[in-house]
Amino acid sequence: MTLATESRFPDPDLAYRALIEAHRGLTDEESAALNTRLVLVLANQIGDLDVLREAIALARRAGALQEEPVQA
Repeated sequence: MTLATESRFPDPDLAYRALIEAHRGLTDEESAALNTRLVLVLANQIGDLDVLREAIALARRAGALQEEPVQA
């Protein structure tokens, strides 16, 4: 199994909205705990350590790209 990076959702906006709505009304701590539980549930669904490691690496790279300062 290799990591799919293209959207598999028929309506990606609805999937995004579902994730955002899950956090509505939660404190920052509750939101972080929800994210942690969700990551663990989805990691278990993947069930492949190599794919999970690839996903972690991709997410870390994407996060690093967002944190780079914009140069003028």
